[in-house]
Parts: sequence; structure tokens; C-alpha cells
Amino acid sequence: MNADPSPAARRRDSAATRQRLLDAAGQRFARHGYAATTVRDIADRAGVNVALINRYFTSKEGLFEACLVGAADDLTRTVGENVSIDLVADSMARHLAGPSADRQVHQILMLLRTSGDARADRLRLDRVRVIVERVAAAAGWHPDHPDGDRLLLGAEIALATVLGLAMLRVSMPLEPLAAAGQDDLAAPFHRLLHALLTAPARPRE
Repeated sequence: MNADPSPAARRRDSAATRQRLLDAAGQRFARHGYAATTVRDIADRAGVNVALINRYFTSKEGLFEACLVGAADDLTRTVGENVSIDLVADSMARHLAGPSADRQVHQILMLLRTSGDARADRLRLDRVRVIVERVAAAAGWHPDHPDGDRLLLGAEIALATVLGLAMLRVSMPLEPLAAAGQDDLAAPFHRLLHALLTAPARPRE
């Protein structure tokens, strides 16, 4: 007769189950949206009992929030602190077309998905704001920067470009974008970010 699993083994199994649910839910939410995704869809994709969603996340809303927070935090860590514009451009290209692109594109698309829950959407906005500020900081932005609004706007346009490209790569075979690799995208991102974040503002007429 087999002995009961040790506490450490049970913790590892619980962690693995929780991660399977997060991965399955993240893919469903990113591709189909919150409203069109059911807990049964998620459980079936993860290969677990649907009751485990309530056990680990309390509800569908709780699972969506966990996916959202995880996706935004992963993207924030990737952008990093005190990095150069060129490193940010390389990071954007890697997210869209690098070795882990499938998972990372789903993370990007999660930022576009609303749950209808005000608290989850505030979390989404807060984390997007952190990403924008990190991108702007690559060009010297700080809260008291005299040209701070221009740098933040440039960073927001850059992030919007990444979000739009991720959506296009997932939703339609638009060539040559759909087949573009990391190296293909890096150079355009370098040009884009330098144009948005280092070019001086045009004087007003």
C-alpha cells in the first residue's frame, strides 16, 4: 500500500495544478475574452476538476485577476528598471516573436481584456501605468521631468503599438508581420522608440 504523499509533494502538486489553471485561463481569456470564457472551458483545458477553480481562486473573477496581475507583473519585470531605450526595443521584439512568444503574446493580450469588475480593471490600469513609466524612464523620465508628459505619451504610443501588433499576429495572417521574427521586429522597434522618446518636440506655431 502506497504511503500518503508528503506535505512537500502535496505542495508541489498544488502549485502545479494552480499553474495549469493560470496557463489555461490566460490563454482562454486572451483569445476569447472574459465574458465568453466559462470555468468549464478553463478546467477542461487544464485537465482538472472545475471545483479546483474555487479552491485556488475563489471564483472566475479571482482567476481572471490572478492572470491579469501575473501577466502585467511579468511584463513589468521584462521591461526592467534603469534600462536603455535599445534594451526596451529588444524586449518588445522578444515578447512578440522570441522563443517564449506564444505565452508572452497571451500576456500582452490580457492587458486588453476587461472583466467588467471595477477592482480588476483598476489593477490592470495601475500595472499598465507602471509599464508605461518604465518605458518612459528609459528616456530619462521621472515624476518631475519638465517634459514628462511628452515622454509618457511617447511610451503610451509605443505600448499601444505592441498591443496592436500582438492582436494582429494572433487574429489574422497579415504578412509579412505574421511571419516576422525577433530580429525582423527589433530594428523597427528601435526606430520607433527613438522617434517617440528622443526626438525633440516640434515647436508650436
